[in-house]
Amino acid sequence: MMNKLIELKNLTKNFDDQQVLRGINLDIYEKEFLTLLGPSGCGKTTTLRIIAGFEEPSDGEVLFNGIEISKLPPYKREVNTVFQKYALFPHLNVAENIGFGLNLKKVDKTVIAQKVERMLKMVGLEGFGKRDVTLLSGGQQQRVAIARALIAKPRIVFADEPTGNLDSMTSSDVLSLLKVTSTKFHQTLVMITHNSEIA
Repeated sequence: MMNKLIELKNLTKNFDDQQVLRGINLDIYEKEFLTLLGPSGCGKTTTLRIIAGFEEPSDGEVLFNGIEISKLPPYKREVNTVFQKYALFPHLNVAENIGFGLNLKKVDKTVIAQKVERMLKMVGLEGFGKRDVTLLSGGQQQRVAIARALIAKPRIVFADEPTGNLDSMTSSDVLSLLKVTSTKFHQTLVMITHNSEIA
């Protein structure tokens, strides 16, 4: 039996006078691959942003391992996100983008370099460490984003429309990579999409 990692209880979110979420109840289990499917604007991304700590709920609770975390800042949550638009830093090369989070945590530079090399190999970008991210293809940039999200081995990885800017063949490769890597690291993966075929 898998452990319950995240519990959303009667979650509500209002932006000014508009109610985006109303009474959401959801359990997310350890090592689960969960897909949230729905049309654009239905509140999928808002739900993930609340779990990740980028938004606070207007009402309701967010529990992590049974502990309420609604007021906990994002950097104290064991969550990383892969975004549709990659969100890479154009002034950093591939290796620097992947190691960015570990640098923030003041991890030893030798350790970071070793972990970055392992991640580059895992996502099929061995030898790309010194490349300019702006010169990579969309699929390659998304692989860098995946490596950056996974390198710190968070308990949960969110993938927010991770194939939205990719062609169907590249999308299939990226989805397979997400599934394989999250399984390898025993992580919970929550993906959101409006595309029923991808779901």
